[in-house]
Amino acid sequence: MPKPPLPEPVRDLLSKPNPAVISTLGGHGQPVSVATWYLLEGDRILVNMDQGRKRLDHLRRDPRVSLTVLDEAGWYTHVSLQGRVVEMREDPDLADIDRLAEHYTGERYRVRDRGRVSAWIEVERWHGWGAAKTD
Repeated sequence: MPKPPLPEPVRDLLSKPNPAVISTLGGHGQPVSVATWYLLEGDRILVNMDQGRKRLDHLRRDPRVSLTVLDEAGWYTHVSLQGRVVEMREDPDLADIDRLAEHYTGERYRVRDRGRVSAWIEVERWHGWGAAKTD
């Protein structure tokens, strides 16, 4: 599996509001996968979670994650990123979730009465398929 830096075609793919699935490790080491929004920020990936989500407990216990991003134009082109959460912090003004929501929907996030937590993933290795395939 290649390691960063990510090549431009992969960065271009990750810059779009594509469907994505994030996987964490549950309490007994089992993988737990859920759909998520993401945003490429420099060399890291931003995700944001409701303060009541169980995956926050998973990430606090074990920061390793996998994020699979499917090209919105055709899922045959996809990239899987493996890495770890290197920073987590509260999102009290909902600024991070608003950036994610605007990226995906063009509007601010609707739910304004729940706390949010932002997490930044540092990519350690990746692989792609379709137009993002690695050699």
